[in-house]
Amino acid sequence: MTRRTEWPGSDMGAGSGPEFAAESTEGSPGSGRGAGSGEGAGRRSRSRSSGSPSSSRAEKGEPRDPVEQARNICLRLLTGTPRTRKQLADALRKREIPDGAAEEVLSRFEDVGLIDDAAFADAWVESRHHGRGLARRALVRELRTKGVDSVVIDEAVGQLDPEQEEATARELVARKLRSTRGLDRDKRLRRLAGMLARKGYGEGMALRVVRQALEAEGEDTEGLDEPF
Repeated sequence: MTRRTEWPGSDMGAGSGPEFAAESTEGSPGSGRGAGSGEGAGRRSRSRSSGSPSSSRAEKGEPRDPVEQARNICLRLLTGTPRTRKQLADALRKREIPDGAAEEVLSRFEDVGLIDDAAFADAWVESRHHGRGLARRALVRELRTKGVDSVVIDEAVGQLDPEQEEATARELVARKLRSTRGLDRDKRLRRLAGMLARKGYGEGMALRVVRQALEAEGEDTEGLDEPF
């Protein structure tokens, strides 16, 4: 069913807007207007000066229908930036859109593919792994904060190949290795392994990758099999 949106002022005739009302109430002294017309002008003036917030929004061109408001908010937020259903729901709640109107719009957007948490999660994993070098654990944490369902998260991070994850960890260590030269071995270990841990790599993988990188530089890695 197509929803018909009544835009503010759409049913006004020509010359019935605020400009016309202001024009019609202006007069010069001695114009011959009676007391009744003065009282009417006063009432109109008070009506304009004490308008409700909803009438103020209407004058700015915002729709009165909460469903239409929710639709406009979601479209603005989705312009150029994919978002999860929860992110949009939080934004609508913050703007005090009624739950029923929000649910109607969010469900409709899901039906037509404007909201797709699975696609969002897949793109997030691809972007954040290759762009920031984040491992599975870090990606899971971030997607949870976006409100993505656990099943959807598992499917998205499950596409990240363990071999690719380790290769990315090696690249991160190789880029950071030069800046640690001149430090003693244990400090290098803590700095490099700590960097990997912050990006979500497990202790075992981090220790193995760092140890192999230090060995390649001629460092004595005896005892570095112990947890850091």
